[in-house]
Amino acid sequence: MLPKIQGQAVGRKENLASQQIVEDHLKNILKKQENQNYKAWKTPYAPKNPHSPFGDFPKEYIPKEKANQQKVIEPVHETSQNALITNKYQGTHQGTGGRTSSQLQKKEEYRPAPPKAGAYDQRTISVSDFRRYYDRGDLPIKVDHQGSVNRIIWKISPEQLDYHHYLPIFFDGLREKMDPYRFLAILGTYGLLENGGNKILPVIPQLIIPIKTNLNTRDPSIMEVQLKVLQKLVLSGEMVGEALVPYYRQLLPIMNLYKNRNSNLGDFIEYNQRKRVNIGDLIQETLELFEQTGGEDAYINIKYMIPTYESCILN
Repeated sequence: MLPKIQGQAVGRKENLASQQIVEDHLKNILKKQENQNYKAWKTPYAPKNPHSPFGDFPKEYIPKEKANQQKVIEPVHETSQNALITNKYQGTHQGTGGRTSSQLQKKEEYRPAPPKAGAYDQRTISVSDFRRYYDRGDLPIKVDHQGSVNRIIWKISPEQLDYHHYLPIFFDGLREKMDPYRFLAILGTYGLLENGGNKILPVIPQLIIPIKTNLNTRDPSIMEVQLKVLQKLVLSGEMVGEALVPYYRQLLPIMNLYKNRNSNLGDFIEYNQRKRVNIGDLIQETLELFEQTGGEDAYINIKYMIPTYESCILN
């Protein structure tokens, strides 16, 4: 019999969407001390917004200055191969004249430093289906601006929705970095998981691709949100944890990469513990919940994908 889950931090009520907004404002305040502005969506990896509600303008109508500002992100492997190419003129060594000689020591050839593997580099974030459906007005959700904290309003009760259609869309929107898409996707996902009941279990196979896509962005803020949603998912219904066991090979490799990704601060204060945004700790909590809710085969499958993981039940 499995022990009782010790999930005080997981069961605690927290507004994850509002926390992300506060974090963005705090980072913007700190960046202003360096005469810079911080916008979470203004990165070369985040998807760009359309020029208008009807889509992008034709290329011939875009000013040349803006067209030249669009930078193409070169993949890491292409950069590493280009760095190893040395264009050196060898000469033809033809003709009737003689060659000059010198007693100076030959200079060593330039050897570029070995390129980085880029395992922890952020990947390009693709446009989610959630943004496309929300812009078309196909989602039964909107923002409630009453009060000091924004909330969401469901046009249709979550219990009456088709989870096979809507739940994967909301999971796909968890990698958004711009509001209101991010705000609605996070609170909408939590609302569906809290009111889903038995409707969640049959939808598990359709959630694997959005979860894997979100984790593979390797963006710390997106991974933190996805890990917290995973903890909520396995606690949202019976047999959900066991249904995830066959998909550990798709979900756990990225966790194995970031499992020991912690900050060694010495005597300094780690504020990420209070905010629960430390990736290493979140992965450890998620793996322990996987083991506690995944049945008898959970530990052996986690150990196969993450050899450094130690059981929280057997030990």
